[in-house]
Amino acid sequence: MLIVVDDDVRNIFALPSALERHQMEILNAESGQEAIALLRATPSVDAVLMDIMMPKMDGFEVIRRLRADPRFATLPIIAVTAKAMKADRDQCTEAGASDYISKPIDVGHLVSLLRVWLTRR
Repeated sequence: MLIVVDDDVRNIFALPSALERHQMEILNAESGQEAIALLRATPSVDAVLMDIMMPKMDGFEVIRRLRADPRFATLPIIAVTAKAMKADRDQCTEAGASDYISKPIDVGHLVSLLRVWLTRR
């Protein structure tokens, strides 16, 4: 099971639709607060796709809060952002992201990343 965290409704519909074609079960969260609550309530989550640029609580802060909780210390969290510079990747990993993918998302590449991280769990 995978949680897609994104405040853009277009991504909340498009990304899960693409991933469901790969037999992935998807839950959605439209804010950082919702993502944290959903993870705490759903222990069977295998990975998180975390949008970085969100209002109120950005993805960096959500990742830091999740990593501070021992239950989520090794949970694969893939940062998803429109920023594609090396410094942006570094910022994501410094916050605790397992990996990084830039928008627009190449679904094939994302599925490959997820396979890598899910086999490590």
